[in-house]
Amino acid sequence: MILAGDVGGTKVHLALYDFKQGSLQHVRDERFPARDYDGLQVIVRQFLGARTEGDITAACFGVPGPVRQGRLKLTNLPWILDSLELSSALDIPHLFLINDLEANGYGIPELRADQIFTLNPGDRGAVGNRALVSAGTGLGEGVMVWDGRRHVPMASEGGHCDFAARNPLELELLQYLIEKLQGRVSFERVVSGLGIQNIYRFLRDVKKMEEPAWLRERMEKEDPNAVIGELGESSQNELCARTLEMFVAAYGAEAGNMALKVLAVGGMYIGGGIAPKILKTMQNGIFMQAFTDKGRLSELLIKTPVHIILESRCALMGAAAYAEQRAAELSGTSVRAASI
Repeated sequence: MILAGDVGGTKVHLALYDFKQGSLQHVRDERFPARDYDGLQVIVRQFLGARTEGDITAACFGVPGPVRQGRLKLTNLPWILDSLELSSALDIPHLFLINDLEANGYGIPELRADQIFTLNPGDRGAVGNRALVSAGTGLGEGVMVWDGRRHVPMASEGGHCDFAARNPLELELLQYLIEKLQGRVSFERVVSGLGIQNIYRFLRDVKKMEEPAWLRERMEKEDPNAVIGELGESSQNELCARTLEMFVAAYGAEAGNMALKVLAVGGMYIGGGIAPKILKTMQNGIFMQAFTDKGRLSELLIKTPVHIILESRCALMGAAAYAEQRAAELSGTSVRAASI
């Protein structure tokens, strides 16, 4: 049995996987509110219970941030994770920590066709590097380097690069955020769940778009991003719809930047939890217009396939696949190969 985890700033998603005929088989999964716990060990022990599912031979956790020598200090939680300490405490012989976008990268080959939505087919025959940009609680970015035989996922912290405004409206947004944050503005401040709320407040407070009393009440009592997504996708409210349009435009622009930086002719993948929830806005042309608006290199972006990952467990699947692969290299026994 393989234990996989997707550790975020707001939740920890754990799952158990097995293999059948060489393919990942989902056993069960559960989400935990991260801030309710003192550390990852407590959550894992609660999830596993008496381990009635069988022995855990390997585990991997996708984590937000750079992992150095098996250690990571989380940015949004007061946790320090150490793979050796976790392995010993949980009695799991092969336990690994990898960047969460790496986990997503390893998960992409495990996806079925119906778990991916193609936004732009591009050049279907192109072979080369791939890129991954995932807006969720934060903004994750990763690269899948083509080594001539397969794609090797690599982590990146590109989401923390400086936000680049492209037009007068975005310049106003940038100035608003500079004043609000009292300094530097990264892409994550615009292209993320937090970014959606930043754009909403900018349009409301600076551009003076109307926020009806009923909407203000919903924003106070419910998840603001869920409210903006619902009303924006259905065009029930102009402020929410305009918020999503600005968000999607910035998302597309940064995805295009990433595709240029790594020459992602093999495809751009859009991950994270936001895109699948706003598919209507993602498809209305704003994302692709911003993605391909790269001057002399626009044609390169037009030919780049763009896919939206619909499967919310992609990172878990990637973590499980990575755990099995690394455990097989270290032990000489492959659970995947044995299942065929």
